[in-house]
Amino acid sequence: MTSPGIKPLARVDMVYISIETAIALASVLGNVLVVLVVCLNRALRNTTFSFIVSLAVADIAVGVLVIPLAIVITLEFKTKFYTCLLLSCLLLIITQSSILSLQAIAIDRYLRVKIPTRYSIIVTQRRAYVAVCLCWILSFLSGLVPMTGWNNRAALKNVSSSEIVCEFTKVMSMDYMVYFNFFGWVVVPLTIMIILYVEIFRLIRQQLNRRAEATCDGDRYYRKELKLAKSLALVVFLFLLCWLPIHIMNCITFFCPQCHIPKHAMYVGIVMSHVNSALNPVVYAFRIKRFRLTLIQITRRYILCKPTEPTPCTTSVPGITEKGNVNL
Repeated sequence: MTSPGIKPLARVDMVYISIETAIALASVLGNVLVVLVVCLNRALRNTTFSFIVSLAVADIAVGVLVIPLAIVITLEFKTKFYTCLLLSCLLLIITQSSILSLQAIAIDRYLRVKIPTRYSIIVTQRRAYVAVCLCWILSFLSGLVPMTGWNNRAALKNVSSSEIVCEFTKVMSMDYMVYFNFFGWVVVPLTIMIILYVEIFRLIRQQLNRRAEATCDGDRYYRKELKLAKSLALVVFLFLLCWLPIHIMNCITFFCPQCHIPKHAMYVGIVMSHVNSALNPVVYAFRIKRFRLTLIQITRRYILCKPTEPTPCTTSVPGITEKGNVNL
């Protein structure tokens, strides 16, 4: 039995919904742990982790709102045009905030390397909070643009019924998705991120080479350089891997209307964009030693109900008083 106005689910739809549900659970769990660790460990409450928490909140919203809304839209239920459009815009707002948070982290990392002596003076906690708010404001403004008229309402003006089958591509204008959302709000941040990470790599390599020549201990510094290069390459690669497929398919749909994209291919693109939210805690948080040690202590104390063990880094939970920079 199915509810009125909702189509029976095909096998591919059931597989898609199952995968999306698993991604939502992983995203919420992983990013809640990110927020919990930062809240309990005072040593992690710096400007960098303000951006990481913002990213975690956006990724929690992906698991709590975006993925359920994407599943609901998959059901193709009947509703008012602007109701369907608003649901579609919410998907864009939250996913856009995640991208902008990634951009803020890249800028923060660059400033740490470019101006290490003046970083704490220029990048204050208050300015970090302002930057976080700006990311969310820009996300809302860019995501709600279709509600102002850049949508497919005109193409559906001859529909006799006051309700439509809610589909993302039916209400969302593809020229908005391609020219504004993709080229303006994905390609541009991605290009800036790549430039920043390349520059970070160059600056750190120069610094490590100078130190290696001064200390005659080149192997140790080059190993650190290689580790950093792999970490930065992983960040950029995962961003590309997760976000480009769905936008490329949107471009194909827009520039080649006669080209047919199979439903399962579109589902793969959507899933890949969502799985980025589950991967972000691993890439941006769990690779940090101090974060990892705090997470272990939280697990032992609050989940396994065991006493915490001393670690090389003083990260007692809660009530940590240690402060300082956390190397990313």
